[in-house]
Amino acid sequence: MLFGFEWDTNTPLDFAISILPILLTGMVVTIQATLLGFAIALVLGLVFAVLKSAPSRFIAWPAKLVTEFIRDTPLLVQLFFLYYVLPEYGIVLPAFMTGALALGIQYSAYTSEVYRAGLEAVPRSQREAARALNLSSARTFSHIVVPQAIPRIVPAMGNYVVSMMKDVPVLSVVTVLEMLNVARIIGDRTFDYLIPLSMVGGLYLIMTLFASGLVRLLDTKLPKQGVPLK
Repeated sequence: MLFGFEWDTNTPLDFAISILPILLTGMVVTIQATLLGFAIALVLGLVFAVLKSAPSRFIAWPAKLVTEFIRDTPLLVQLFFLYYVLPEYGIVLPAFMTGALALGIQYSAYTSEVYRAGLEAVPRSQREAARALNLSSARTFSHIVVPQAIPRIVPAMGNYVVSMMKDVPVLSVVTVLEMLNVARIIGDRTFDYLIPLSMVGGLYLIMTLFASGLVRLLDTKLPKQGVPLK
């Protein structure tokens, strides 16, 4: 029994049906960790992108060094640091929050480059026209540059969503009960790993295909041309 569920080991089909609700519970945790981690990556990545594009080298270079360090160190090391080192300094976070934060920090280094490429792809003439209309820098960035950059970065961001989803099993090392960890526990207790692990692989395939389809749909719906200045 796990999470109040019981499984039937009479036949492989009965076993698969009986453990499906438990695996779906783990799938919910996987989706939650992916969404929260990606939300962190989106916000933090934009902050890094803006800092790296700053005209002052005293702001741009430290931001570049931080993102390079994050990108070049393994996710597992960052996860262990957040989970085991921070409590020594009085910062104690739940395992799930720690895992989502580690995912967000890791992928913020990648999303910052996507943001940078998208922002630089907006024609400079758009900024010059906004300046000619006496728009402030903040208004130009939020109303002119960002709306044109978003359609350009959607495909790359979608790829990172799928990649992050497939990295969620790493969180099992800090006791997060996502799908793979649940399947491993089931295998440990029933000595049957083939069925639960195969089902996890199938569920991941369904999730990634669904996420990829949503990204492609969103990419086709967003306008690719520039926005009119008002």
